[in-house]
Amino acid sequence: MNYLEEQIISIGKIRIKNHLADIGIETVRAEIIKGLKAPKKYISSKFFYDEKGSQLFEEITQLAEYYPTRTEKKILSSFVKNSSIDFTDLSIIELGSGDSSKIKLLLKQISQNSLSSIRYFPVDISASAILKSSEELMQEFELKSITGIVADFVHQLNVLPKAGRRLFCFFGSTIGNFRKAEQKKFITELGNEMQAGDALLLGMDMVKDISVLEKAYNDEKGVTAAFNKNILNVINALCNANFDIDDFEHIAFYNQAENRIEMHLKALKEMDVSLNSGFNIIHLRKGEKIHTENSHKFTDKDIKSIEKWGNLKIKNIFTDENRWFKLIYFVKSR
Repeated sequence: MNYLEEQIISIGKIRIKNHLADIGIETVRAEIIKGLKAPKKYISSKFFYDEKGSQLFEEITQLAEYYPTRTEKKILSSFVKNSSIDFTDLSIIELGSGDSSKIKLLLKQISQNSLSSIRYFPVDISASAILKSSEELMQEFELKSITGIVADFVHQLNVLPKAGRRLFCFFGSTIGNFRKAEQKKFITELGNEMQAGDALLLGMDMVKDISVLEKAYNDEKGVTAAFNKNILNVINALCNANFDIDDFEHIAFYNQAENRIEMHLKALKEMDVSLNSGFNIIHLRKGEKIHTENSHKFTDKDIKSIEKWGNLKIKNIFTDENRWFKLIYFVKSR
């Protein structure tokens, strides 16, 4: 996560530009310190995704307990034949792109004539994830171009490409990581960014049996625990802090009142943590928790709310046999 300097990488048809420097490291440090000094401590889930965090999340998606990724991929694998999208001369913008596995499923279904006219824009906070996925895609598909955008897309929608017809892909039910007010704000802003003829393909994880949900975030191998704890290594790097991940326990549970899984890190002892080389000290009591992620689960009513907030129109809804996960195809008509 390079918040210090603008960086441009060009490899053949691949071009990656870092926009995190526009935010700046001091702004990021202030955001992190604010969360850690709050009465109920928190760290934004966007800080999970340094290089190691991205690798651990890829491992999570392969776990038997973690149903969202394989369920969404199954829906995606037959999406194109069940849709009426014209992919010719289309710009595909994938928000929170991560690895290339989902977009590959989409691209495999598109004719070569259309593929050669597609411009793909992966948008992610991790430059290493974008570079890896872009190189994999260029080896497998003859796309017109790949332009990677390293950015915090929640706050930097302005850096997204404006020209041509655009398909925004927002997979993984990442929208569920936002609080309800943040969901409304982001979808409203994204809807304002979209132009007539643009479309949004949004993945949403639906409300289901609590035991299924809690197992998905408490795997037996402990990969999710390692992923959760690694966020402290990211904070150490960004804020010159001295968190010891072994001083914390991974906690994940379903908050039924809020329809969300919550992930926390629980302090195993009382401690003082230094940030900014000692200029800020964070005190944690034994048993105190740092809230690291929400993963909201959705209902059909929530889908209608997103349609309204973004001034969009639901064109089609795709789901699995259990109705555990839905891909909603929205269009912008005006």
